[in-house]
Amino acid sequence: MHEALEIIKRGAEELLVESELVEKLRRGKPLRIKAGFDPTAPDLHLGHTVLINKLRQFQDLGHEVLFLIGDFTGMIGDPTGKSATRPPLTRDAVIENARTYEQQIFKILDPTKTLVMFNSSWMGEMSATDMIQLAAKHTVARMLERDDFSKRYGTGQPIAIHEFLYPLIQGYDSVAMRADVELGGTDQKFNLLVGRELQKHYGQEPQVVLTMPILEGLDGVQKMSKSLNNYIGIADAPDEMFGKLMSISDTLMWRYFELLSFRPMTEIAGFKQEIDTGKNPRDVKFLLGEELVTRFHSASAATQARENFIARFQQGAVPDEMPEHVLTAPNGKLAIANLLKEADLVGSTSEGLRMIKQGAVRIDGERIENNKLEIAAGAIYVVQVGRRKFARVTVQA
Repeated sequence: MHEALEIIKRGAEELLVESELVEKLRRGKPLRIKAGFDPTAPDLHLGHTVLINKLRQFQDLGHEVLFLIGDFTGMIGDPTGKSATRPPLTRDAVIENARTYEQQIFKILDPTKTLVMFNSSWMGEMSATDMIQLAAKHTVARMLERDDFSKRYGTGQPIAIHEFLYPLIQGYDSVAMRADVELGGTDQKFNLLVGRELQKHYGQEPQVVLTMPILEGLDGVQKMSKSLNNYIGIADAPDEMFGKLMSISDTLMWRYFELLSFRPMTEIAGFKQEIDTGKNPRDVKFLLGEELVTRFHSASAATQARENFIARFQQGAVPDEMPEHVLTAPNGKLAIANLLKEADLVGSTSEGLRMIKQGAVRIDGERIENNKLEIAAGAIYVVQVGRRKFARVTVQA
């Protein structure tokens, strides 16, 4: 019991209520573990896999995973954290994105222990009368306790009625699925607790809520997001995935190990001790890169990606130590010549353009030939000018 609880709590932000989970586990029956995903984009990134990894850990402990694809709620648009009403997705877009989700999740989850469900199965059958009865089980005052709703109401930003329905429908999903445990990001806590309350209304034992932290992106500051271009997609090519993982800071590496690796925490603690006694952090980061590339591609692809990385960056190419710069891109992008100058790699933008023309500029090992290139914010880059000038550059918005 203690060991199982430690695995479940690993990396978790909050467990509500732990005593209830202990009681459920003591019964010795497989629990129904729910996590919902709105198919708002076709591709998942490592930030999404924080929850999926936790689902896999539950599976390894003998429990059943209910992977909910919110094809119905996806057409509403999750208002969590939004300062404006989100445009709804079309039915066709939701279905297409949902199809790709199913293909991607089984790179982590055991298909024999996973039940993929769609909330349109029950919500599509709900009548107007049923919806009114559901809406009657929550109050506007309770909805306004949600931070994002409260802020929008306080600043006069409009809140559409259908946005109030989103937490109710997500909560009702737990009733329809008879969930024992629901997982979600910290930003989903309100919605998950609505599920607990609705289950009580419908005479069910309330689900335990387990919230997981939001994974930081490559910049180590903002959450991993495609829109911020600081993400690692699980469909990224092996070399790209490995290279991005090697670009994260040594501090962020431990966060990724805890939330993305399946290595025991005791082993990870051993890695920290090795680094404290002189081991190069890069060598430990290699292990993280290989594990994740293996998970989403294959062991042979991971080995090749590591060898390719070493060939590009380590064999007399990139030094272990180099200057580090944090640059600001006011419009989300920074012109390559400006980046070179601000990183003290050239004396002027005109010199930077000249070095590009000469083929002497590389970013992450790739030669830059476009002197009008704009570098996206939200990522870390290894920039090289000539043979001896290097800098590790963080570009932020």
